[in-house]
Amino acid sequence: MQQVTMADVAARAGVSRALVSIVMRGVPGASPENRERVLRAAAELDYHPDQRARLLGSGRSRTLGVVHGLHEPFHGDLLEALYSAVAGTPWRLALEPRGRTRAEAAAVRALLDQRVEALLLLGPTAPAADLAQLAARVPVVVLARSLRAGRADEVGVVRTDDEAAARTAVEHLVALGHRRIVHVHGGRAPGAAERRAGYRRAVTAAGLTPELKDGPDHEVVDALLAALPDAVLAFNDEAAAGLLHTLRARGVAVPGDVSVVGFDDSSVAALPTVSLTTVGQDADRLARLAVEQAEGRVEGATGVQREVVVPPRLVVRGSTRAR
Repeated sequence: MQQVTMADVAARAGVSRALVSIVMRGVPGASPENRERVLRAAAELDYHPDQRARLLGSGRSRTLGVVHGLHEPFHGDLLEALYSAVAGTPWRLALEPRGRTRAEAAAVRALLDQRVEALLLLGPTAPAADLAQLAARVPVVVLARSLRAGRADEVGVVRTDDEAAARTAVEHLVALGHRRIVHVHGGRAPGAAERRAGYRRAVTAAGLTPELKDGPDHEVVDALLAALPDAVLAFNDEAAAGLLHTLRARGVAVPGDVSVVGFDDSSVAALPTVSLTTVGQDADRLARLAVEQAEGRVEGATGVQREVVVPPRLVVRGSTRAR
């Protein structure tokens, strides 16, 4: 089907193309009668102005570039929330994934080539110094990762309080009577250090001994089966769901023999076959705050916070129970 052009609208309305442009841009210069004729012709032809071309002509792209992980379920929830956050605004999103065979830097370069006005990086793995260099070129907002003050002060941060989240999970398990609580942690992944710290503090405060596990899934499960703990706090929902499946496959009842808690409250956690107790991140709020931060940095607004920390929430489902 051939695309309807501004010239087609002008022919249908019996006016000049220039007048159609004036009406579509919403600027003064058209009489009420001519404006009505043009809008009626546009509706009859189902004409939609090329907003991207308009923006490029103005020197603006009104585009927020988003780098996300292909294999991280919570990033899918964040992307959906980001689309909701920009709905009804002049902003649009451009997405570039990172994955096992595609580096984060390649995704960033692709977005810069699209002339995005700001970058939203979901759980980036780049060093803080590299993020600071990037922020010197284009406004950058990081989601779901902390950055120590002074290392990348030019970079905006919107994140969940990971340390408080881990404490919340441990306190839930302690209240259920669990005394041996193992944390299967996330190594060097964004947020992992803060979650380890929160776990250690909460376990120690309860008079218990911290136990941390990491490594390939089969090794972690073998270690857990060798001396089954009362409960396991996993780094995220994906890891928790994997542990839950493998433990049950090996004859361990969850939550009968061991309780399991995840992190994120991603869509997988709510599946009836998973029913995972988890510490939720508020994807909608994180997305809205990130878009606000990015817009403020692009427009040079004063008073834009360097870091916004969102409190977590405990979501109790069927993978935990009293001992």
